[in-house]
Amino acid sequence: MMRHPPPPLQAVGREPRSGAGDSNEPPRPATLLCYDPLPYERAWHLQQAYHAARATDRCRDLLLLVEHPPVYTAGRTTQDHHWPGDAQLLALTGIPVVRAERGGSVTYHGPGQAVGYPILRLTDHCAGPKAYVRRLEEVLIATLADWGIAGRRRDGLPGVWVGEEQPLKIASIGVRISRGVTMHGFALNISMDLAPFSSIVPCGIVGCRVTSMAALLGSAPEFPVVQQRLAAHFAERFHLTWVPRMEQEALADLADSTDQFNPTPLDASLMPKERPDD
Repeated sequence: MMRHPPPPLQAVGREPRSGAGDSNEPPRPATLLCYDPLPYERAWHLQQAYHAARATDRCRDLLLLVEHPPVYTAGRTTQDHHWPGDAQLLALTGIPVVRAERGGSVTYHGPGQAVGYPILRLTDHCAGPKAYVRRLEEVLIATLADWGIAGRRRDGLPGVWVGEEQPLKIASIGVRISRGVTMHGFALNISMDLAPFSSIVPCGIVGCRVTSMAALLGSAPEFPVVQQRLAAHFAERFHLTWVPRMEQEALADLADSTDQFNPTPLDASLMPKERPDD
């Protein structure tokens, strides 16, 4: 049983909190997609397809929520002292390694971790990359607060941490912006096995220790419920309203990228539910 049951979801599309866009305009329609456990390479290909469609206005902004099988990913700032290298890490752990074009260093993804890939036209939402990263941190901090977990920032270290004297990292952020559209995103540790982090320097931060919601709460929150909270807080901070389906034209254009991995219908399982005003 969860120590801090989360409150009811807030209605998506309400007035945003500070910095979440122009409150005088209605929320922008956007698409929320959730896939069953998806190999990292496949999610990368989907991101590329959606990114190309968004950059040419063939689809709306969207948030792709996934869970990956075990994989290490090495970002653009990965250095030799952050890890033993591709082949050595694979031999040591048996976990595949993928080099990614996102920002940040090496990290680990696995079952029990909620990964979010926003595909957004940046100038519609934020002044620049730094403001965008801070907005993502707000989404993660607000989600953790629903379970009574006090997440916080650390200067110069993107992501979300818990604890004061000996901070533990609970969520990572690594993004890429190309043609004015975002890719990659955030990863929140819910109930994952943390042991694979011990084979790397997580995010290239010497002395970095990681934790999860389950480790802090004493039991694992329900994965889909955490995804619901992430989706609701993301919509609030970015002044979006989720619509159940992408435009048919965009789906037709991207059919060759999505024919083998169909997203879970979010209007039934992950669409945030509205509740009356208090």
